[in-house]
Amino acid sequence: MDITRFIIDRRDKALLVGDYALYRKQLSRRLLVVRKKLKRTTRGRKYTPKASITAEDIASNHEFVYLLLLSAERAWALAMHMKSTHAADQGARGITGSTKRHVVSRFQKANTYATHLVNLLQEDASGASTQSLLQARAYQQSLQGAIAFEKGHWERCLRSYAETRLLYTALAQSQGTKQDDLFKDLLSNTIDPSLRYAAYQLKLPRTLSIEAIVARYVPRENNSFVAEALQSNPDLLQEPGTAGRKSATGDLADVPRTITWRSRTVKLEDATIAQALASVAAAETTLKSFLSANQKADRRARAAAYDDVLLPSQDAVDATKTAIDELTADGVHQGDQRMQSLQITRTAVNYNLVEWRVGRNRVLCGEQDGVLFESEVAREPGGLRADGEPREEQEESTGRKLNRLKERVVLYDSTIQSLNSVKEFPGVAADEAFVSELEAKKAYFSSLRCLAIARSHMLHGNKRNALALLSRALDSSPHLSSPSPSQDSDNEGAPKLEISPAQIRALKDLLERSVLQHRALVEVENLSSSRSQKNDFKPPPVIERLDEYPPGGVDLTNLVTYPPKLQPVPVKPIFLDVAWNYIDYPGRPKKGAVKAVDAKSEAAVEPKKETKKGWFGFGR
Repeated sequence: MDITRFIIDRRDKALLVGDYALYRKQLSRRLLVVRKKLKRTTRGRKYTPKASITAEDIASNHEFVYLLLLSAERAWALAMHMKSTHAADQGARGITGSTKRHVVSRFQKANTYATHLVNLLQEDASGASTQSLLQARAYQQSLQGAIAFEKGHWERCLRSYAETRLLYTALAQSQGTKQDDLFKDLLSNTIDPSLRYAAYQLKLPRTLSIEAIVARYVPRENNSFVAEALQSNPDLLQEPGTAGRKSATGDLADVPRTITWRSRTVKLEDATIAQALASVAAAETTLKSFLSANQKADRRARAAAYDDVLLPSQDAVDATKTAIDELTADGVHQGDQRMQSLQITRTAVNYNLVEWRVGRNRVLCGEQDGVLFESEVAREPGGLRADGEPREEQEESTGRKLNRLKERVVLYDSTIQSLNSVKEFPGVAADEAFVSELEAKKAYFSSLRCLAIARSHMLHGNKRNALALLSRALDSSPHLSSPSPSQDSDNEGAPKLEISPAQIRALKDLLERSVLQHRALVEVENLSSSRSQKNDFKPPPVIERLDEYPPGGVDLTNLVTYPPKLQPVPVKPIFLDVAWNYIDYPGRPKKGAVKAVDAKSEAAVEPKKETKKGWFGFGR
């Protein structure tokens, strides 16, 4: 019976799509199904006494355990729903009056069901395993701690939650990494914040770690459950000192006392930050050993190993921010020594997180941060073709090359964005030397970005665009004459943000060669295009352009038109006028016919003579 998994899975599924009210409705429906299956329904009467559950029932059917858990969870869901509903209405005073009493009564009802389950599992007739008994006890103590939390009994709350954390830590170590995430989320989201708040109410020092609080407040006398947990893990109650500590998964890690940032060293007064940094140090050691042992592994597998460092680094950043927020809420001034130390710590842990993110991007870009771009084999030769011949290696297509270049551009953009965010960290803007180092590193990745885009233009055949981008990349490359101090650090294990002078020199040499090569290609392209334009237009022969001076020299291949073609020859206009009278042209009538036609037409048009009328020609 995995009690913890049964509870956490149902909570996560319900709260993912709704709230505590929806979770309570789901539990009510599930309770009805389980009661019908076990024949424990009340047949429509609400206040009918229910039959008690015995250890023999649990031994015969594990559904009786789920019946008690569902009943306890339903009461817990109602209490949490009331808290979430009325928390915003009450303001700083919190929930008071009858609502407060109602919430406490629901937690008490859930605790009653959980206590009854623990008592039944302790009996030999139930046949329950030790793991199931410890899980039930941890669940019952978490409910009891919630009751003390609501009532304001902080010492009792610390004792209950300390036992809960001890039992869950023992269960996590006994079950291995299979359920590590389950217990880790349960502790970090529910148990540890409650422990911290109860310790704050009791005015315990902030430097006291969670493990130290558990070791101090866990009830050891007459507690068989704690004794059972310590029997398999004797070091659970050992308070962490300066040498080391045990994590939730049982790994030993060194806890640092100080942190250094740019020649400034401050003390780590918050135990949560120190523990997170210890986890980061342990993860870094594991990552370096993995990368050194798997140098020929795929770049995606090498980059996936960075996740084990990024997660604890993000936890350290969150812990630092939480500590700053708590001091701000307490009214601590920004000039206070504690606040100044936390601000320096915040800058250090944030920059460390950015370094690991950039290192992961550099691994994904390939060898030498993507300076080299070699074609990958799209398909390995293997098997035989249909005709019986062995298969040949298939080259990478242009589309796949473009996709790889797009991925690199995205990674370079992410890196540049991360470097820009560093300037917003406390104290960075005033450090001119450090800002100049950031600008040099930003210029390095900007050059790589332009190089990747230029290669994509070359694949499309745009030589001029590629030349412009390569020239821009060469202008943006950092100078080798003044390398930053951080560039001299060791970069052989796990790549981070350090850039060696050799890497910058290799990039500049490649860019210089590429610029010269593409200048030649563009010049050849310009010459070929000018020649093609000249070949398209053929001027008249030289004999027809004797009045013009040839600026480019005489084209001896175009002196005359050969073979000659029939074409009109211009003559003087007066010759045409004289010859018109002596030349017979097609369609023109002959000269004699023209004269006869003219005589007839003149006779036809001759006017008729008038006769005189009357004496002396006068008419009447």
